[in-house]
Amino acid sequence: MAEQSFDLIVLGGGPGGYVAAIRAAQLGMRTALVEREHLGGICLNWGCIPTKALLRTSEINHLLRTLDRYGFAADNVRYDFGKVIQRSRAVARQLSDGVRFLMRKNKVTVLDGHGRLAGKGKLAVSKDGRPVAELAAPHIILATGARARVLPGIEPDGRLIWTYREAMVPPALPRRLIVIGSGAIGSEFASFYLDMGSEVTLIEVLDRVLPVEDAEISAFVRKAFEKQGMKVLTGAKVQGVRKGADEVTAIVEADGRVQEIAADRVISAVGIVGNVEDIGIEGTGVKVDRTHVVTDEWCRTGEPGVYAIGDLCGPPWLAHKASHEGVLCVEKIAGVEGVHPLDVRNIPGCTYCRPQVASVGLTEAAAKEAGYEVRIGRFPFIGNGKAIALGEPEGLVKTVFDARTGELLGAHMVGAEVTELIQGYAIARTLEATEAELIATVFPHPTISETMHEAVLDAYGRVIHI
Repeated sequence: MAEQSFDLIVLGGGPGGYVAAIRAAQLGMRTALVEREHLGGICLNWGCIPTKALLRTSEINHLLRTLDRYGFAADNVRYDFGKVIQRSRAVARQLSDGVRFLMRKNKVTVLDGHGRLAGKGKLAVSKDGRPVAELAAPHIILATGARARVLPGIEPDGRLIWTYREAMVPPALPRRLIVIGSGAIGSEFASFYLDMGSEVTLIEVLDRVLPVEDAEISAFVRKAFEKQGMKVLTGAKVQGVRKGADEVTAIVEADGRVQEIAADRVISAVGIVGNVEDIGIEGTGVKVDRTHVVTDEWCRTGEPGVYAIGDLCGPPWLAHKASHEGVLCVEKIAGVEGVHPLDVRNIPGCTYCRPQVASVGLTEAAAKEAGYEVRIGRFPFIGNGKAIALGEPEGLVKTVFDARTGELLGAHMVGAEVTELIQGYAIARTLEATEAELIATVFPHPTISETMHEAVLDAYGRVIHI
């Protein structure tokens, strides 16, 4: 088998890997990408994209159930759950095909198979246990991603206990559902199934839902979930499960007592572990910390010529973080001038439950713990004309400023379409804007974005509409 030589090899075709490959090709590097399953990775095929297709459907179902608010009436409204799932899968396939087109367009060599390091500057590719290629390059980027974490005693079986994969392609809508873990994945699935008609119990071991978010935003989301009919248990530990023929009972300890909760299905959404196994890092300088590869600010591992990006590395585990890492890693390798290390504090996070949640930068608590004297601004959606006109008056924007310098330390939002709005604050953080620039910015009327302006004004005693 002849060895194929490249300038750069990327192992993994997710949003970090395929973007890195495209950028490398743009910079004139002969690039190979190795992917064992689907181009686009977990995000495109089993995560970010298909879940948003599902959540769009559940949003429509919610609107159909509240038509009277808008002056409409409809009889015998129903849905075909099989078609709901089919649409989600079709969206994923369309985008995966799009990534394959981009590989051809940029002349990236794509190899279908499992890759592992095979010595300095070497990568061996196999499929179904048989070798298919031997690749060589001075630079190799590991972008193998991550998979769902498994809790002992609550191992997913694909039938009664699901991971995100089974939760996206269920044969039928469960009447009763338990979701373990209230991070972004758990909250999104809980929201989807609730809006589609399931009875949902959301269980979180920490003291609040969406625990990485600002405490005020977490409290707002819990109140909204419970108002919608969801049962929420925080500070709760699932001690184990008992399986029946077609149902499962969770034994849950909360508030000092143990209770049993019966459901048709359970979704386990308790985090991820990096895919560090069988990629050839044993005996190299690549270090692993709690299943994730350790890198420096340029995505370099401890092994010369080997880099790592995306969910394989440290948090936040977000697709857009992986893509940005892929670009900066390649540009540093290529010697592009003006490349900056990634400041994770400027990475926005989005959760697409109902209501949506988005944030960037430090929470109020984190800012105070870091020693800042803070100024806090808040503005509710009920004071915004566009939100009221849309019938979406439940929401809140919160800003955190350094009282001494006026630096925007963080912004936290909950409500309709805040996942589209947060980028405004992300740009402000990247440009190191202060309250002066944000106050002087003209926001269009009528838009929900005006709440962002008002939340800045409120931090400085200048709020207009409350």
